[in-house]
Amino acid sequence: MSLQGLSRELSCYLERQVPEGLLAHGVGWSLALAFGLAYACYYLSSVAKKPELVTGSKNFRCFLQDYCPVVTETYYPTVWCWESRLQTLLRPLITSRPYVQYRNTRPTILLLPGLTGSSKESYILHMIQQSKDLGYSMLLVNYLGRPGTETPLKAAAVFSAGWNVFDCVDSLEKPMNWLLFNYYLTSRLQSSVIRHREMFEKLFNMNLVMKAKTIREFDKQFTSVMFGYPTIDDYYTDASPFHRLKTVGIPVLCLNSMDDVFSPNHAIPVEMAKQNPNVALVLTSCGGHIGFLEGLWPRKCTYMDRVFKQFVQAVFEHESKILNM
Repeated sequence: MSLQGLSRELSCYLERQVPEGLLAHGVGWSLALAFGLAYACYYLSSVAKKPELVTGSKNFRCFLQDYCPVVTETYYPTVWCWESRLQTLLRPLITSRPYVQYRNTRPTILLLPGLTGSSKESYILHMIQQSKDLGYSMLLVNYLGRPGTETPLKAAAVFSAGWNVFDCVDSLEKPMNWLLFNYYLTSRLQSSVIRHREMFEKLFNMNLVMKAKTIREFDKQFTSVMFGYPTIDDYYTDASPFHRLKTVGIPVLCLNSMDDVFSPNHAIPVEMAKQNPNVALVLTSCGGHIGFLEGLWPRKCTYMDRVFKQFVQAVFEHESKILNM
């Protein structure tokens, strides 16, 4: 019997038995659980797909297919946690935090945590652990310094990038997204500046900063002013990385989920990626924002971790091939 057929049969059976109080017994709950799992499996069978690999270079595509094959594998999200917002919310709560001792050694990988991120984020710790397993060291930075071909970087990987900030804040201001993410992140940003309120009082209207209920309001009153932008639109235009995609001069792998509420799929610069041979987009059908949970109990490695590990290993072990692309 197909998953769809199993789901239909279980549904009909439960509809007949629930009025008789079957759910008050263990067998009823077992059947309810079986129905839920059957529905989840059926749903996943329809949404789980191989990632879409978008790049303007045949050589880059072949390099990834040969040395980073995870980007061509079907991504199966955790069966009970496939919804994008659930993936995003549960990832920091579920995934383990590997013990990491920071020190300087050997070849170095640069990591730039995202908004309100830090060296203690579980996804950062997992990337460091993966690098340690490969024998490489990590450096967490917030600014790369040298642009274009002047950079000493051999390659880069970007995860869950918010390509167009205007679209990102629009998505985060939808009622459910505001409730689950926007208000909390705004509060975190306010907490990061309130400790220095006396100093900031001379430069900002801190009453308006602390009244902000969205990231957009906070950026309007604080971030855009801090960096000297005339308006928030000027700041968001400059902060949207899709503008710079055409000038990327080293191989860059970008992993995004098509259901990421932080970076809506219509804003992902697919056509721009096709025009730059140094850029490869890996687009999964689900995974949320820095989620990509997989396995029945996703405490350990995520799909994003596996992409990171294979790509890093490919760059260092096949350096000549990636430099000659």
